[in-house]
Amino acid sequence: MGWEDGPGLVVLPDGTRVRGRGLRAGPAPQRADWTLFLLGAAPPDPGHPHRWVRWPDFWLPTDRSDARTAFAEALARARAGVRVEVVCSGGRGRTGTAIACLAQLAGLDAGLAVEWTRTHYHRRAVETPWQRRYVRRFGAARVGGGEAQSADDAVVRFRTDAEA
Repeated sequence: MGWEDGPGLVVLPDGTRVRGRGLRAGPAPQRADWTLFLLGAAPPDPGHPHRWVRWPDFWLPTDRSDARTAFAEALARARAGVRVEVVCSGGRGRTGTAIACLAQLAGLDAGLAVEWTRTHYHRRAVETPWQRRYVRRFGAARVGGGEAQSADDAVVRFRTDAEA
């Protein structure tokens, strides 16, 4: 089951659909199947599967390798038909940064990711200079230590986990 058109819905360059939103906006109009929380403190329990990346407001993820792996997992789940949402407090800075990274994993050039996200998600997405730099550098970084190298690798891991 996929997302219906609505607030925060983003169609990534490869056609994958994800939703971005902020917790302060209140309850979501449509329930997600899986949520990626980008928060400085542990998230509230959404009542469905989720993952938390520790990410203080206006800053960057505290563990960038974990963030990269979480983005790949989010994209893999969305490609598999799971309704994935990306959530921070306000829904612009951290969520926009993550969506810009997802867009790169979906095939977009790193140099275009911030502007693309501001056009397709929110005009104020990716709020700080260091978030913009993080997005630019995201495309060049590689994951080490046996973690998912790409969204395709994460699809294999997601399917393997689901089958177990």
